[in-house]
Amino acid sequence: MLVVGHRGASGVAPENTPEAFRLADTMGADAIELDVRWVPDGRLLIAHDPLPDDIAAIDELCLPTFDDALDACGDRMLVNVEIKNWPDDAGFDPTMSMIEPVIDALRRRGSGAASRCLISSFSWETLAACRAAAPDISTAWLVSTIGPERIARTAAAGHVAVHPWEPNVTEESVARCHAAGLAVNAWTCNDPDRLIELAAVGVDGVCTDVPDVALDALGRAGDEPVVRPRWASWSPAR
Repeated sequence: MLVVGHRGASGVAPENTPEAFRLADTMGADAIELDVRWVPDGRLLIAHDPLPDDIAAIDELCLPTFDDALDACGDRMLVNVEIKNWPDDAGFDPTMSMIEPVIDALRRRGSGAASRCLISSFSWETLAACRAAAPDISTAWLVSTIGPERIARTAAAGHVAVHPWEPNVTEESVARCHAAGLAVNAWTCNDPDRLIELAAVGVDGVCTDVPDVALDALGRAGDEPVVRPRWASWSPAR
């Protein structure tokens, strides 16, 4: 099971910052999850919560750019780029103007970006735009629960994974996802006992605020980090 630093090593460093991403790398996390938002002036900034409507107020936050974040993630870790683009949020981008800049930023990282990166979102429409713009980059649907209809819809659309809320993950739901060819990357778990349970039922990756605690719980402290090409894909041979 991949250990994914949730907004970096956010349990001990400010979330969604270069510091948190670099610390997760030092801890040995396999991957990073980060949140990217679009600003109407064309910038891509790293933030979980909706941004203010006023550009000056946004600037006062001194948020890292998407490029800053990718730089801090380095060349080893896998990167889960969560695109925040919900209709009820300030700064919602109904025209999907942010998709091309996100893809361009990933492609500037070189030919390996498509295999190292995964784009996820709660917004089905945003994921559809990503699939159309860059079918070679893996996409995953963020959900609270994973019932049969959602599993079928996700697989039929060409996404490679579902990202469910950890309390709703069961052995049966993981098995259904795998039968449909989907990986399961759960969010967000910091409890060592539950992390062991998730690994035991076949979860492919887990977001955690404490990558060092997760690695220790899984008996991987000090081990070489796991790196897989097309890391979101599940296959019976793995």
